[in-house]
Amino acid sequence: MFAQIISHTPLWVWALLAFLVYRGILASADREVTLKKLSIIPLVMLALSWQGIASSFGITPLTTACWLLAAGVTAALSWVLFRKSRVVAYPERGVVFQRGSWLPLVLMMGIFLTKYIVGVLLAIHPSLAQDPAFTAVVCTLYGIFNGMLIGRLSRIASLYRSAQSSANLYGGRLNG
Repeated sequence: MFAQIISHTPLWVWALLAFLVYRGILASADREVTLKKLSIIPLVMLALSWQGIASSFGITPLTTACWLLAAGVTAALSWVLFRKSRVVAYPERGVVFQRGSWLPLVLMMGIFLTKYIVGVLLAIHPSLAQDPAFTAVVCTLYGIFNGMLIGRLSRIASLYRSAQSSANLYGGRLNG
């Protein structure tokens, strides 16, 4: 059965997995990056999650509420718990220095595996798409993963804007 599942998986899914692993490995190393590049993965993961929700369950009050609640709570927690020491903003160069972390890879794999497993389960048991408990759990998982990515990105953007304001206030003589 496992071999059948793997063999029926479209090639683009494996290409997406390779891209996500590549981006996750990049995020594990200390690096300087622009906010624009930092936003790519959270936006891609957001699109994947919502595409997964829409195609599996439809956009309904239940799916939207579960996702919004989980994403909102998790984004707020990520905002509070994100350590400022992991990022130094250099607005004069338009970049942030970010300490490496395996968390982005874990979150990307969480969304990818959720989407993959849900696809397999629904192919085997299509009636699960009508099960409110299954729907709520899946949409909540997507919301948790997306909330962590969104909260982290929001915190980094806030730190960057703060450093940018300080640099402007002191005539650009501040170094993050």
